[in-house]
Amino acid sequence: MEAGELRHRITIQEKSVTRDDFGGEVITWVTHCEAWAAIEPLQGREFIEARLAQAEVTDRIRMRYQAGIRPEMRVLFGTRVYEIQTVLTTREIHHEIQMMCKEQINAE
Repeated sequence: MEAGELRHRITIQEKSVTRDDFGGEVITWVTHCEAWAAIEPLQGREFIEARLAQAEVTDRIRMRYQAGIRPEMRVLFGTRVYEIQTVLTTREIHHEIQMMCKEQINAE
């Protein structure tokens, strides 16, 4: 992975659930990390293959390895919000992470 490919500054957030005074859930998003990444729309054959595995995957986000990233998290890029569908570690050598994501249209 070349440093020049990682030109998008992203924020990875994890969900935090607390209770209000009436016992209702209050959901907030807390920053897990910030990183430089490559955001790649899936095209052609990749898109078809990804849709077979996950019906809503639209983009692949690649970044240097960061421990603890899970599908329950989300990615922010400017005003865009991506739901992480799958997290893949390249060749299991902890060099790069690929996140297969779905862009949310009306994010909270």
